[in-house]
Amino acid sequence: MLAENLSYALVQVAHNFGAAAVVGVPLIALASGRSDFDHGGRRLLWLVLLAWAVQALSGAAFATVSYALYGRLPDISRVATIALGIKLGCAMLGFALAALRLRAGVGREVERDRRLWGGLFALGAVALTAAAFLRWFS
Repeated sequence: MLAENLSYALVQVAHNFGAAAVVGVPLIALASGRSDFDHGGRRLLWLVLLAWAVQALSGAAFATVSYALYGRLPDISRVATIALGIKLGCAMLGFALAALRLRAGVGREVERDRRLWGGLFALGAVALTAAAFLRWFS
């Protein structure tokens, strides 16, 4: 029981920090005025990209721990399955949007960057909301 709880707790720590960052970093970008790529937005985009990667990897780690300990994935309800799908979609889209913007490089479209950060915040908020349903409907 100790190994099981410790394993899940350590994965949860990474998942929580990733969750805080996928919502917090876009808010910082918008509130600080550093939402445009040329004035700090690039560094913040790297942080949000890392945060979405942490979300995806730690989510996969939950499944890995379950499979390693029990030889199967946990049985979850239909609501939890839908919530998991929503979380996965948000993670893929958030990661892709940040990566594509980083790849595009320097640009002077400040309003587009503000919309991007708003979208990244929305994806983080939706993912966190879905996480509550996943947790309590599992």
